[in-house]
Amino acid sequence: MDDHERLAVGGDGARNGEGPASSDGHEGGGPVAIDERHSRPIRKDERVIAERGLYVEIWLPERRSRRRPLYLLHGELGGSWLWHRYLGFFAPRGWEGHALNLRAHYWSETADVDGLDFDSYVADAVAGAAHLSRPPIVVGHGLGGLIALKLAERTATSALVLISPALPAPLLPPPPAHVVRLMPRQYRRELLGWDGPPPSIQRQNPDLSMTDVLRVQHMMGVESGAARRQMLEGVPVDLALLPPVPRLVIGGGLDRLFPADDSERLAEWLGADFQPFGAHSHYGLVIGEAGFEQVAETIRAFLESHRL
Repeated sequence: MDDHERLAVGGDGARNGEGPASSDGHEGGGPVAIDERHSRPIRKDERVIAERGLYVEIWLPERRSRRRPLYLLHGELGGSWLWHRYLGFFAPRGWEGHALNLRAHYWSETADVDGLDFDSYVADAVAGAAHLSRPPIVVGHGLGGLIALKLAERTATSALVLISPALPAPLLPPPPAHVVRLMPRQYRRELLGWDGPPPSIQRQNPDLSMTDVLRVQHMMGVESGAARRQMLEGVPVDLALLPPVPRLVIGGGLDRLFPADDSERLAEWLGADFQPFGAHSHYGLVIGEAGFEQVAETIRAFLESHRL
């Protein structure tokens, strides 16, 4: 783990819920980082939700803001590391960011992955949202986008931003039976095609630098096969239960996991704004050094247009 990652979680580099935050979820004063591009300090903090073993990485503006908080939900094999560029982009512009780590992911406590599923991930997201002071802007990536929709059915939200999201059941064609039947109880990066030589992966994701590719490969963890099986079979989402809040769906033209055409169909179904990025891959939309800021600027403009 590099010094940047240690700083982001309070300085000691401990993992799996063993960091410096107290187990009662108290937020203490975190270290201060300087965003060199904007020369405005960013405060970094953390929250541990002990009853579920969850770790939330928090980046805050220097001063309190009236903007709604961002609540960031990662997808398969991810963690709060996925959001570091977004956290660093939005905090100096006045948005506090709360990046949840689902159970058994990155800094959250180790858990029996075989016992986790999509429903347990939704319960994790609900537990994290309960600690926010105001209804958040929920931002989900991939599987995290589907979790965001289920969260919005149950919890007050201010807006939904879905980045290359997994489709809900009403839009999902039946998967091939063998794909579901052969799904392992847990899996790693090889199932998503990220276990090959880095130059080959970069050719498939040309918006990512080699540093980006190596980072994603290194940080990917282990994932619940049950959660992916539920996603493939179709997770029901009830439009009538979703709050009438601003909605934005973003698609990546180079996304091989969740194609942009699917994102556009979801936007139409949700009555959401849709913004495609033809030259962006699945991870390039959020972590690509060369292209993430274009996407983040689009999200910023969307939030500002709705006074969020």
